[in-house]
Amino acid sequence: MISLPPFIYGTAWKKELTTPLVQQALQSGFTAIDTACQPRHYREDLVGEGVRKYLASTGGRLRRSDLYVQSKFTSINGQDPNNVPYNPESSLTDQVQTSVATSLRNFTVSDSEAPYLDSLILHSPMPSMHETLEVWQALEQYVPDKIRNLGISNTNLYTLMELYERANVKPAVVQNRFYADTKHDIAVRKFCVEKGMIYQSFWTLTANPQLLRAKVVQDLARSVQIEPPNALYCLALGLGNTVILNGTKSEQHMRTDWEAVAKVRKFAEEDKKAWNEVMNSFRKTIGETVD
Repeated sequence: MISLPPFIYGTAWKKELTTPLVQQALQSGFTAIDTACQPRHYREDLVGEGVRKYLASTGGRLRRSDLYVQSKFTSINGQDPNNVPYNPESSLTDQVQTSVATSLRNFTVSDSEAPYLDSLILHSPMPSMHETLEVWQALEQYVPDKIRNLGISNTNLYTLMELYERANVKPAVVQNRFYADTKHDIAVRKFCVEKGMIYQSFWTLTANPQLLRAKVVQDLARSVQIEPPNALYCLALGLGNTVILNGTKSEQHMRTDWEAVAKVRKFAEEDKKAWNEVMNSFRKTIGETVD
């Protein structure tokens, strides 16, 4: 299983502010970045610029290998028809190759270092499993030299299970919405644990206003003296095998989110019984069975 920090900085919808926000996030403690070769919602080129500027600012103290950079291949259905990063008339394999080449170019740090991606995610399953496997097999050709790991996003359990069964390079990460409409992905997360995949939660705050108001979230926030959004993040992390896409634009939140993780970790270490009770309550709140 790959190792990831609790938060991955999400760069969707940052537009022209992408570069300074990426720099700010990295300066605030983030070491992992999520983007996509999808001009409709991301400026992957500006993410790369932010990474280069940040590394340069460290004076050689940090290198590309100290960061985790994750991008995506997005099918034509998810692209802006007026700004597609590949030829939509070409084969799926050619589309993948063009997209990956663009991503690698965007994350070229120096002439002396060959660019690579720590993870490349299929942004969503293709319309058919045959097409999904065609795209996946095209991505497999880059592993492990140019792409270290593969993953899939916006997937249901059955597609994930079939892909895992049929793929030569097994998915290492699953990036899904964590919300009530999918029962907070209880079955998907269980399968991830069984197969050693990391679950990447997104829309954790936006899609869960009812959880933000839940007693267990409010109680933890008061006990540890953090804000309810911080508490929800920490409870989701406490489910295990889970990391969170965090796309805040606020420098203050960038700092306080990390501070909250440290506070809750200390609380969990100092009173394991109380923490277990908190997590059991949270699991029940999201519909998980507690042994």
